[in-house]
Amino acid sequence: MNITGFWTILLLIISNVFMTFAWYGQLKLPDLVPSSKNWPLIVIILLSWIIALFEYFFMIPANRIGSNTNGGPFNLMQLKVIQEVISLTVFTVIVALVFKGQPIQWNHIVAFCCMIAAVFFVFLK
Repeated sequence: MNITGFWTILLLIISNVFMTFAWYGQLKLPDLVPSSKNWPLIVIILLSWIIALFEYFFMIPANRIGSNTNGGPFNLMQLKVIQEVISLTVFTVIVALVFKGQPIQWNHIVAFCCMIAAVFFVFLK
């Protein structure tokens, strides 16, 4: 993998950290800010959008520099599969560290292995 591929993957990882917190962080919010239990849903949505904005600051450049249409090393299918595996990996790590009541089970591991296999097959010539 060249340096462009490295930067693409790093930006995708950062992007997916923001994405995971934008989508699922609000479930942990009442533990951090007890008064948030009474916030209207629109406030939670707007807070998530603000967090998701930072996701886009990393996701869009990752896709632009990583895409072979712009001289990057990955075709669109490869970019998407890489992004999905990174998304699942980041999600799993955050669930394990932040949402401790959510155990990782054997079928989750098997599903993750299938995603890894997808990466293998999408890069197969």
